[in-house]
Amino acid sequence: MQEKELRRSMSVFPIGTVMKLTDLTARQIRYYEEQELIYPERSEGNRRMYSLNDIDVLLEIKDYLSEGLNMAGIKRLYRMKQEEKEIKTKQPLTDKDVRRIFYDEILSQGGLSQSNPFQKNPRI
Repeated sequence: MQEKELRRSMSVFPIGTVMKLTDLTARQIRYYEEQELIYPERSEGNRRMYSLNDIDVLLEIKDYLSEGLNMAGIKRLYRMKQEEKEIKTKQPLTDKDVRRIFYDEILSQGGLSQSNPFQKNPRI
């Protein structure tokens, strides 16, 4: 995971801050959690802690609702996004992919800049 994504997924915001950032009530935020659209972490004191990614999702939900989409439609949309993400991550690497990645890594470690013989269109 890239550092930027790692930082965006860190749960550091309490619900009061999220309420100010999203202009949602605590009840609305908890409702979206109940609907399994966001997954806040819990602190040692059992307080909900939200990440920047959670805040982005809450703002998207707010936009979808203002566009006239209902909760069932929003849940379906997020379910489809999740399924699409799972399909992309499940595709196994081929031997050719592994060779290409390995070759690129060796070149980058050695500071070399040759064309990769495993690419489809090698430079001539």
